[in-house]
Amino acid sequence: MLWSFLANAVALWVVIVVFSGVTIGGLADLFEAAIVFGLLNTFVKPLLKLVTLPLAVITLRLIWFLVAMLMLEVTTWIVSSFNIHGFFTLIWATLLIWAVNLALDLVPGPWRGTRRDHRAMSHSR
Repeated sequence: MLWSFLANAVALWVVIVVFSGVTIGGLADLFEAAIVFGLLNTFVKPLLKLVTLPLAVITLRLIWFLVAMLMLEVTTWIVSSFNIHGFFTLIWATLLIWAVNLALDLVPGPWRGTRRDHRAMSHSR
């Protein structure tokens, strides 16, 4: 769980650095956002993926990208100093978080495979 939290913190930090439309109050707020984002991805996202399973079949799992976007957006609702300005920024931020997490999974270390989505994806191949 610690490695997942750190991976979320790194991914969110990268998004904040790359996109001017993504802002946060400070380091403590970044850690708060990483915790909230991780909790949403651990507890809420799997439920939403289950509910959207029929749509996932029809859309070739593209609906799950919208679920990932929703988890990021809900994080901004909960952490008041974390803001994503604009729908397209939200799309790009979601893609960048996915890319950063993929890169972290490829780098050797104890954090590899600590995220729930990664394990599910590797078992479905």
